[in-house]
Amino acid sequence: MKHDQMGGRGAAALAAAPEDVAAYTAAGWWSTETLTDHIRRHAATQPDRTAFVDEHGDRMSWRGYDEASDRIAAALLAAGLERGDRAVVLMPDGPLVHAAFVGAEKAGVVVMGIGHRAGESELDHLIGKSDARAIVTLPEHGDRPATELVDRLRARHATLRHHLVVHGPSTECRIEVVGSDAEAPTGAALRALVDERRIGPNELFLLNSTSGTTGLPKCVMQFQNRWHYFHRKAEEFGALTSDDVFMSVVPAPFGFGLWTAHFTPTILGAPCVVMRRFDVERMIELIERERVSVLACVSTQFIMMLNSPALDRHDLSSLRVMFTGGEAIPEARAREFESRTGASVMNFYGSNETGLLSGTRLDDPPHKRLTTGGRIVEEMQVRLYTTDGARIDGDRGRGVPACKGPATTIGYYDDPAANEKLFTSDGWMLMGDVVEIDDEGWLSVVGRTSDFIIRGGKNISAPAVEDEVATHPAVSMVAVVPAPDPVFGERVAAYVELKPGTALDLDGLREHLAARGVSKEWFPEYLFVVDELPRASGGKVAKGELKKDAAARVNAG
Repeated sequence: MKHDQMGGRGAAALAAAPEDVAAYTAAGWWSTETLTDHIRRHAATQPDRTAFVDEHGDRMSWRGYDEASDRIAAALLAAGLERGDRAVVLMPDGPLVHAAFVGAEKAGVVVMGIGHRAGESELDHLIGKSDARAIVTLPEHGDRPATELVDRLRARHATLRHHLVVHGPSTECRIEVVGSDAEAPTGAALRALVDERRIGPNELFLLNSTSGTTGLPKCVMQFQNRWHYFHRKAEEFGALTSDDVFMSVVPAPFGFGLWTAHFTPTILGAPCVVMRRFDVERMIELIERERVSVLACVSTQFIMMLNSPALDRHDLSSLRVMFTGGEAIPEARAREFESRTGASVMNFYGSNETGLLSGTRLDDPPHKRLTTGGRIVEEMQVRLYTTDGARIDGDRGRGVPACKGPATTIGYYDDPAANEKLFTSDGWMLMGDVVEIDDEGWLSVVGRTSDFIIRGGKNISAPAVEDEVATHPAVSMVAVVPAPDPVFGERVAAYVELKPGTALDLDGLREHLAARGVSKEWFPEYLFVVDELPRASGGKVAKGELKKDAAARVNAG
């Protein structure tokens, strides 16, 4: 996909290729509208209907959504950000994080979306990568004043000049620009500036992080029309309407969270329930309280629902569809979910980068719906390649899938080496899995080509964790592999060789990683000290042996 300049300072802000815009818009897959247009329309036609509500009862109406995002846009404009500048949004998954995303859209500012549990080393990397000029937070980050964290970040990043603090609740939203008393535009002046500057549907509007097989996360470039297309497929496959009540408990800045909370409910004008802090019993209570009909969660979360005694204490009869994924979906537990709730389990196969290659439909045969990634989507032009990169005749059988179509992203931001690996030489975007596609187009995942652990739907780079564990002064060699887990799918297991005369336990390793600012999701949950790591014939660590050993140790209790 070719790129166009959007304008703005620093690294290029990019947009979808004009030829794709023309073709996909003509086909009806892409739109000329953005979320700002949808929100303004709902604010005019159903101003008091709920747009978002969280576990604390913070209920934001469509009018409130429009007004809160206007205030955030005005603050970004008053801070002097130019069109195309980047602003970090570091907020939990409540209503106001969505107002911050749209406020940036209105101001012509690109969001650097970061999960609110990210460690400081990840924050440093992503702020530096994006050259962010502003950071948007709530007054507190975790259990501490956000200014403490932001002051440390600003001391290390000269570009990070502005701190915007969003005070809630949504009905009383006000914005504080720390250290500035610049007057923010309002009324007609603000509306004129927004209409002049706001980001279009084919322009870069958000960067989000994704796990790489080495090093720290890469930044995926998002534009709105790819999610408009994804919404169209979800609406079709799941028979979604404006009468549905959505609940999304996956992180807002990432692909699954973007379509299930930020795009589809807003395009439909339907309410969405979100949680600032995930708690399975509270989630079950909220499904009953808000009469949720469409639930979006990773497999770990619905397994936690099934394991919770709260499930039988609440009326979940409103549920009709659950979209899940992010990791392998266990068939037996999916069938149990359907039998206990009456909801149909659905999934799409794809990635943050590709969008979707296949998906299941409500009218698919139950066995296919629960054991495959669904049929391939025709307009995504799915191909199969060998692990050596050769095209497989007929694009059927077993191979590495790739796609090119209206759901694919632009690629990685300012990362030519990563883009070289992401795309084939003729422009198809590759997945990191090995799949089988049968003669009827049903796709099933059979393995992974990338060195990831998928814990609770989150991709964790094994080499990246290895790099961090290796910094401990007692560690001589380390290999990180997945250990099986009935709830999270996989957990992080670290095998280490120690330096002579040293010792290490799991608590000591975690303390070391915490001091380095490593994200908690990367922390090993098992530590196995060995005399020598097994080696394959080529001299590399035999991770296959370690995976079997980890499974045996865990299963032995």
